[in-house]
Amino acid sequence: MTAQDKLKSRIGNGLHICVGLDSDIKKIPKHLLSYDDPVLEFNRLLIENTYKEVCAYKINTAFYESSGIDGLRTMEETIKIIPNDILIIGDAKRGDIGNTSRKYAQSIYDCFKFDSTTLHPYMGYDSISPFLEYKDKINFILALTSNPGSNDFEKLQSDNKYIYEHVIKKCSEWNTNKNIGIVFGATNPDELKNAIDDFGNLFVLLPGVGAQGGDLEKIVSTFEKKKNINYIINVSRAIIYSDSEEEFHLHAKNKLIEYNEQIFNILKRYY
Repeated sequence: MTAQDKLKSRIGNGLHICVGLDSDIKKIPKHLLSYDDPVLEFNRLLIENTYKEVCAYKINTAFYESSGIDGLRTMEETIKIIPNDILIIGDAKRGDIGNTSRKYAQSIYDCFKFDSTTLHPYMGYDSISPFLEYKDKINFILALTSNPGSNDFEKLQSDNKYIYEHVIKKCSEWNTNKNIGIVFGATNPDELKNAIDDFGNLFVLLPGVGAQGGDLEKIVSTFEKKKNINYIINVSRAIIYSDSEEEFHLHAKNKLIEYNEQIFNILKRYY
């Protein structure tokens, strides 16, 4: 299956929540520390209990790269655990030029076998073009992010448009292979309403719901009013971590079901 097929299959069934596997050994339940690979066991239990209800998984590569070779092995084994029909996003936020960009693309797609990744557009088209050559993948380009620092550059104006609006326009122009998406922070509901008409057929990854305070109802309603189902809402900490250490995996499952039910109840208003 292509990345596009995997994603469309899930969102076509009303599943829009992406679980972020930002797995930190300092935060996982202490009883897992006796395993040879505690983070892998943590991820395995999360995946086994959520895969039926999830839209995608997002693996933030920094959480694995920071542990060196062992962390990369954990990341590789985690990818193997995820069922083949579910989109896996390698959240690496790459953005370089020339052969360096090509090597990054090969690492993400040929070596680790991710279905998708995240990219910085700051250096322009040639910094992402090697990724776009992978027509069966999805490349999420940062447009408007969920962090406070998005005001520093992304919301500056040029030619009476915000920088992030220029990014969205360019993404639409570059999307000839239908393998581009954008990252749009869920903590920007007003900006989302203003920009959504420019999304076209771009896939949209929305981080920021949960611990960062993004409003699920506002996000879903905005997309549904436009009859646009091409969105993924990423939730990490609010799903994967729990006060109940022994049953963290059941907490994750129940929390995901709760999010899905909230979305379903919102969708019922529009159909």
